[in-house]
Amino acid sequence: MYKLGNKFIIWLTVLLLFVSGCNGQTPNLDNQPSIELPSTPTTGRGVGGTLHILYWDAPTLLNPHLTAGAKDGEVARITYEPLACFDDTGQLVPILATKIPSVENGGVASDGKSVTWKLMPDIQWSDGEPFTAKDVQFTYQFIINPDVGSNSASGYDSIENVEIIDDYTVKLNFKDVNPAWSIPFVGSQGVILPKHKFEPYNGTNARDAPANYIPVGTGPYIVSEEGIKPQEVIFLGTQLVQTNKIVFNKNPHYREEGKPHFDQIILRGGGTPNEAAQQVLALGNADYAWNLTLTPDELAQLETEGVGRVATIFATTVDEIDVNQTDPRQETAAGEKSSLEIPHPFFNDLKVRQAFAHAINREAILNLYGIVGEPTHHIFVTPPQFRSDQTPYLFDIEKATSLLDEAGWVDSNGNGIRDKDGLEMNVLFQTTANPIRQATQRIVQRELGSIGIDVEIKIIDAGIYYGGDVTHPDNAQQFQADLQEQDWTNLSPDPGLFLSYWTCEQATQKSNNWGGLNNPRWCNDEYDALFEQSKTELDPDKRQAMFVRMNDLITEDVALIPLARQARISGVSADLEGFAPTPWDAETWNIKDWRRSP
Repeated sequence: MYKLGNKFIIWLTVLLLFVSGCNGQTPNLDNQPSIELPSTPTTGRGVGGTLHILYWDAPTLLNPHLTAGAKDGEVARITYEPLACFDDTGQLVPILATKIPSVENGGVASDGKSVTWKLMPDIQWSDGEPFTAKDVQFTYQFIINPDVGSNSASGYDSIENVEIIDDYTVKLNFKDVNPAWSIPFVGSQGVILPKHKFEPYNGTNARDAPANYIPVGTGPYIVSEEGIKPQEVIFLGTQLVQTNKIVFNKNPHYREEGKPHFDQIILRGGGTPNEAAQQVLALGNADYAWNLTLTPDELAQLETEGVGRVATIFATTVDEIDVNQTDPRQETAAGEKSSLEIPHPFFNDLKVRQAFAHAINREAILNLYGIVGEPTHHIFVTPPQFRSDQTPYLFDIEKATSLLDEAGWVDSNGNGIRDKDGLEMNVLFQTTANPIRQATQRIVQRELGSIGIDVEIKIIDAGIYYGGDVTHPDNAQQFQADLQEQDWTNLSPDPGLFLSYWTCEQATQKSNNWGGLNNPRWCNDEYDALFEQSKTELDPDKRQAMFVRMNDLITEDVALIPLARQARISGVSADLEGFAPTPWDAETWNIKDWRRSP
């Protein structure tokens, strides 16, 4: 199994931006030439020069409907757009729509069975083709096609059909009354795809579409013809990692006069959070760095240079540990591991799952996050009215030990590892290369080891773990381990879409092209029944109670073990204006408004 050793680096270029130092140390970049950034404020389209942005978690596939990786959705939003999105106050704002539908303006049907969207007229795709209602209708057909394996599908299963009223009007007819009418075509998982580019790829070949890598969108920027260009190759332990570069140019057909401000965006993907933070906060070599998973002390030390600032928002992201309900070691006749056909040899017992939940020391883990994290026992944390106050699995080593004994897992041969029926309790725990997560792995390894569970740690590059190649055995969708740590972000104030991820239908497997989001392959009949009821329940109080109960069930049945609610942390240059993150969308949602101050 892969383990983190000294990092051996193969140089393919002389670019030093994303070099990983030995033993995780940051290389000395003080002598590197700084990028000249314009200091004079200007107005007009493309007059701001080049915007330099960093994604240490390298993007690999720029279609939010085909990837579960947040970094891919973030970068895709620079080019692709939805009909609307939620701002930082939770209010819907139109993007490709002329206005937000409501019962008052006739957009939302009084019987709750349809919603009509008016599209902005005379919008062009970045290749000059017209944007029309046909593109919205096609996007729906693409998302729900089971051969495509879209990760967005659960947000659209309430729709009976998308009806074209005219070139600039679409009507979503629902199968029943739908209180969550604002989920489809809203936010990152609502971006509209160009029919003329994706129609030939509306099937099992969906991931082969060139527009997944060189998007043709309606947004302010377009990807250059080089697409996602490979850069350095490095080794992380024994794992080969590719860094990359994407150049964006301003969209010549963008609709807003005088925007975007920057003429070009250069994105560097790959490396480490520490290196990305240094470039923005201390050295001034970049304008923006995404998802800086560093400790508060590390961030504060870098921020003292005054060339960049830390932007923090407590959004909806929760770090958690998935508990595999299927056997990652056995494979079916078709060669599928972690298959629904083969239950996990010990996690199929609730008492064992409960023991693991009691053995997780959240307080010790939370100390790793400092001021940028807060404790949580649930996967859904906001809006607050849907949050549960139940705390069923507090840290209790004695309780964990007792539960394992009751389940028949004891150390029968005296080697220090619990066993049952000849099988020892060996656990593989995997996650991405990240200082906080590696520290979390060590805490979990220590506590589980103290009660007779052997834990092997595996570290995977984020570009592979969350990458577009879901067939890779180390991709999180495959989950070929017993435990895996990752984070989840809810992208709508309505919990319906987010909580749909843990329905039985969403179990990630070969038959749905690894397109589901239920990585633990957890299935609970009560949960599924509540979710079905919530889809048509118009009484807000009853619907709220359903979501709170569903939130509790995920924790109680130990589909996963929530660890901490994360703050979303980015690095922003001191002279960058217009950066306005919302909890409900990519941080790039309004990149058209980013500009450089005096």
